[in-house]
Amino acid sequence: MAHQAISDRFTDLIDPDAPVRQLATGFTFTEGPLWHPLEGHLIFSDMPADVRRRYTPGQGIREIAKPSNKGNGMTYDAELNLLVCEHSTSSVARITPEGRREVLCSHYQGRELNSPNDIVVGNDGSIYFTDPTYGRKEHFGVPRPLQLGFQGVYRLPPGHRPGDEPQLVVDRYLFTQPNGLTFSPCQRWMWVNDTDQANIRMFDVAPDGTLTNGRVFAGGISDSRLPGRPDGMKADKDGNIYVTAPGGVWVYSFEGELLGKIRVPEMVANLHWGGPDWSTLYFCAMTTLFSLDTKTKGRDEPFMFPRPRARPTAATAAPARTAAPARAAASAAPLIVKQRLDARIDGSRTALILQDMQNDVIIDGGAFADTGAPDHARAQNVIANAASLAEAARRRGVMVIFVWMVIEPGAPYLAQHAALMQGLKSQNALVRGTWGVAPVDGLAPQQGDLVVEKMSMSAWETSRLESYLHHGGRDTIINCGSWTNMSVEHTARTGADKGFHMIVPEDACSTMNADWHAASINYAMQNVATVTTTAAVLEALG
Repeated sequence: MAHQAISDRFTDLIDPDAPVRQLATGFTFTEGPLWHPLEGHLIFSDMPADVRRRYTPGQGIREIAKPSNKGNGMTYDAELNLLVCEHSTSSVARITPEGRREVLCSHYQGRELNSPNDIVVGNDGSIYFTDPTYGRKEHFGVPRPLQLGFQGVYRLPPGHRPGDEPQLVVDRYLFTQPNGLTFSPCQRWMWVNDTDQANIRMFDVAPDGTLTNGRVFAGGISDSRLPGRPDGMKADKDGNIYVTAPGGVWVYSFEGELLGKIRVPEMVANLHWGGPDWSTLYFCAMTTLFSLDTKTKGRDEPFMFPRPRARPTAATAAPARTAAPARAAASAAPLIVKQRLDARIDGSRTALILQDMQNDVIIDGGAFADTGAPDHARAQNVIANAASLAEAARRRGVMVIFVWMVIEPGAPYLAQHAALMQGLKSQNALVRGTWGVAPVDGLAPQQGDLVVEKMSMSAWETSRLESYLHHGGRDTIINCGSWTNMSVEHTARTGADKGFHMIVPEDACSTMNADWHAASINYAMQNVATVTTTAAVLEALG
């Protein structure tokens, strides 16, 4: 086998025989790999050569910046500005897509930072970076005296002004040489490794952004027979940790179990997920760039979306059924603003609402298929995501409630005051006893689940929902289903007014197209709900 599987769980992530492909070689010392979500290329640093390069599949390597201030770790923010840890300047710099550079920070308590090394951005726009001393040494930086007497981990909070000093988020003497860092998928936790101590620490991310409750997650990441130490580090979508180590990259479970080792021909300095579906691992390994196809994907980061979010317009806000733009938009996914779940979800106080997941609403051949709803449901993987939430909810004692729109044959007394109600009647949709009103395959109620019928967009107005919740002692609602900008949004708004904590896993919701979904999620729901992902909710449920 090319790679070493220590646990069977490793083979769910990596094929033990998967080849590590050499993409390019002949560099001095590579670092900071970063995949561009729109342009489909990988940029990386060559610190000693003071150059930044770009690798494009099928096109090879080109130089894009020289000098590069001996840049090391890099990431993008949500607006696709490039954030670079610069060794030569002891700065974190921001470079716009047009090429304008500005220094975000360079000093702490009036003294120059050591040499920012690795960097990550939170969903709220906060920026975290490590600050070891490597950039003040020969070869990797510019030799010069240290001004700080410690090596810290820092944060630039949302709204940080360029030039302001960063926030120190750990005890200043905790680390010897802090290096790689990464969030968990839900961003409730962060891991930071220490190259000299050969370990990884795990922290809780406090509401003020500081890293608390630090504990050793993994130690002894060294081997005198093989080159490699903890340096770059990333998490996948399930919270498994990939860290550079002797012989290549070691993979740990979220619980800290060593699952296996990826063998790479050269010592690896850093790694990054990329490729069209974010399932390819790219390795910066001293003089060579390598890649490996995996069975998983990197965790969501703010920049990992096809284009910036769309501003709502009169067209995207209108509730009328419009087929033409819906299908065109199904392939483009605007950036979705997500929040952090700050605590585990207590199943005994929580209900899961699965709303309008019915054939007429989101299935090909249904009454509303020409709106584009089936295409967007597929793009969101909404049925599978909702089903996974329901399965986990049942295991954790969460009340599971299916909310269905049900119209009597002939739609008697269904008021025709709004386009939605007119469409229900004219399309003969969601009629009791028909295929269209039935739940989609994979989301049928199971024993112990509740079913609530309604004749309104909101789940509250014409149903027994509130009675079930109050009688069951539930004050938290996981709100998902279809359509995002109608039923899900109306239910979230009213739930917030009634004092419920509304949680919206946005990838377990869908509507007629990506733009309408983004407008609802980004501008309506942010103020009334915690917007997150299915993976984050599953993690919070334990």
